[in-house]
Formats: sequence, structure tokens, C-alpha cells
Amino acid sequence: MSDPDPTSSGPVRSHSDRLNQNCFCVTLDRGSLCEALEHEVSDPAFCETFIRPKAHLFSNVPVFLSATEVAEMQKVVAAAETTARLPAYQAAVLSWAPEISQQDHGPVGAMMGYDFHLGENGPRLIEINTNAGGAFLNALLARAQRKCCSEMDMPLTPRTFEDAAFRMFQDEWMRQRGAGAACRIAIVDDMPEEQYLYPEFVLVRQVLAARGVDAIIADASHLRYEAGRLNIEGKQIDLVYNRVTDFAFDQPEHRALREAYRDGAVVVTPNPHNHALLADKRNLSLLSDPELLESWGSQPEIIAHLQGVPRTVLVTPVNADELWRSRKDLFFKPTSGHGGKAVYRGDKVTKGVWSEIERGGYVAQTLVRPSERMIKIDETPHARKMDVRLYTYDGQVLLVAARLYQGQTTNFRTPGGGFSPVLVV
Repeated sequence: MSDPDPTSSGPVRSHSDRLNQNCFCVTLDRGSLCEALEHEVSDPAFCETFIRPKAHLFSNVPVFLSATEVAEMQKVVAAAETTARLPAYQAAVLSWAPEISQQDHGPVGAMMGYDFHLGENGPRLIEINTNAGGAFLNALLARAQRKCCSEMDMPLTPRTFEDAAFRMFQDEWMRQRGAGAACRIAIVDDMPEEQYLYPEFVLVRQVLAARGVDAIIADASHLRYEAGRLNIEGKQIDLVYNRVTDFAFDQPEHRALREAYRDGAVVVTPNPHNHALLADKRNLSLLSDPELLESWGSQPEIIAHLQGVPRTVLVTPVNADELWRSRKDLFFKPTSGHGGKAVYRGDKVTKGVWSEIERGGYVAQTLVRPSERMIKIDETPHARKMDVRLYTYDGQVLLVAARLYQGQTTNFRTPGGGFSPVLVV
């Protein structure tokens, strides 16, 4: 698989690189951020209660990208979603998906997340996520950002994002119901008040309420499915904004959600079908196989854009020995995992860990080392790894944000790390 011509965005890329290495200005106005958050949720104690205890939720600095890099990432997203509509692709991914994923009720998946590393030869798509968190927080983060360097621009204004997000939910309703509108939307997770991104649930509720929707935050275990309707405390739910990471609704506490979704009694987005088509990590083995895509009738330009997906293969007993030998150039991820859990960089894999990986249930992805953003802590420069997330709906980008971190994956525990706004130069 050949890489795009690295000279195609060379001069612009080098300018953004220089800014990421040398622009140490602290641009986050935390006072303005708290003011925006508290205004949005009509709660003067919101920051003190939910944001200040999370010291590493937001980074002080922006990440700089070239317009060419952002455009390249958008093309990869569009190519992946175009491929997901191919009958042969759908047959392949649904063959390994759980039964509940087979039926398509219409929704295409609210707030998808496409995660990229900026490799030496351009952006590389390392993961696709349903239930992608952080978009609403990043929209307000962008609002609180002060411009400190010249020639920068935000890819999308926060208010534009919020309006687009509202339309997204109503569009998901129309895709399943065909008419009318969702009057009550439930933001659903397991023990939502204990989730690290619970503040975002509050923001989503307020964004929807400000536009005339009765929005509630609900624990999935408190849902009831009775007389063909999903409800909580007697209130019927029209649409579920699903943040549960049990992607097939297998767990006992998700029984009501599972049965209501199965029967089409409630609109669920994102849902098991969306996850099966796009976010199952095994799917990357198809998206990164140009010969297979060509045999399925994929267009040459789509295949070319999907060169932005690092080569990914399923770990099997047949290829296990070969993968072990080449492990230093690989990254291993569990097919059913999420949030960076149980992932391993190949050069860190021990024999004990490998005995688990080689049994299967993992993919091996060509390692794409993340680029770095330099920050200052107590006036001392420090390097932080960074990845870029495109929040999308139906293949269209709603917001671009970055995350700064140390270690193998993002964890919101790194001093100077956290969500970071993207500024385009």
C-alpha cells in the first residue's frame, strides 16, 4: 500500500508543525470557559462542581493543523462511509456482527468519531467510534479560546455546531419515523452521573431544551419497556442518544433498551447496526485492503483515500507467529474494546500478554506514531502526544478537536493534556 505524496502539503504542514513545536502561548481563557458553560446550563456552580475537579479535561493550548490536513481527513471519512454502503462490505461486516446488529432501522449514527494520528506521510485513521464523547464540551472550549498567533481559524463555530447537532437528532428521527419530530430525548448511559464526561450530558440536555425538546439524562438500567413503549418513570421516550458502550446491548441491565430497539419502538442513535457497519475494529481490516475493495467494485478514488487507513489484520492462529516477529511495528487492539482499554503497542507486549492476544479477539494495526505538541509546565517545555478527532454525522464533519496525552492512549490524566481546540493555518 503506497502512501500519499508527502510533498503535496509540505510547506503548509511544516508551518503547522513549527507552531505545534514553538507556539507556547496559553490561549485558554478558563474564566470565559466557565462563564460559557455556566450560561449554557443555567447553573452558576457548574464549573466548581463538574469541571474544576477534572484538572486534565482541557489543555491550555491549541493544536495547529493545515487546511490540507483537515481536507485529507475529511476525504478519508467520506471514503469510509461510502464504502460502508457497498453490499459486499455490508455482507462481510454483518457476518461477524451480533444478531441485534443485523436490522437497519434507518438512523446512520449520531456523533460519530474518526480518530487520526498525523503520520510522517499525512493523517492516518487509527479508529472509528460510535458513542464518541467530547463534542459538546469542545464546542464551548472553542468559544473560550483566545487567538494568540496569526493566520489561524476555527474549522466550525460553536453555535453552528450546536444548531447542527440539534438538526442531527431530528434527522435521525425522520430516518426511522418519516414524519413528525422527537419530543422527548433521553441521553442514556450506565450510571451517567459517575461517567467522566457527565458534564457533557448536562450540556446536551440544555442544548436540546433550548430548542424545545424535553431532554433527560437516564441510567440505562432504569428504562422500562412496557406496552410497546420505552419509558422512564412513566415518561415515554421518543429517541435515545446512546452513550452506552455495551454495543450489542447484551448486559442484563440493558434488556429494556435492547428489546425496544429490536422492535423499533424507539429511535436509538448511535445503535448496534451503526457500530457493526463502521466502528467494529475488525472492519479496519477491510477498509485497509485495496485489493479486496477493488474486487467489491469500489471506485479508484475511494480506494486511494482509504490509503489513509493503516494496514490492519485480524489476529489468528495462522498468522500469530508472523505477527509476534513483527510486533515492534504493530499496535494490538481488542475487537470488542473501547476507550483504549487492553490495547498494546507491540514493543511493550510481554509473553504473558501475547498468550492472550494470540488466542484471537484482537486486530494488529500498523503502528502510526502520533505527532507531538510542545507545551510548557512551570516554564519548562514538555512534549505531549496528540491525536485528532473529527466528529461527524452522515459523513459530514460537525467539529474538529484534538487530544493531548502521555502513554499509549488518551486518558485525561496527563498534566497539560486533555481536549484541545484545533486551529487551521
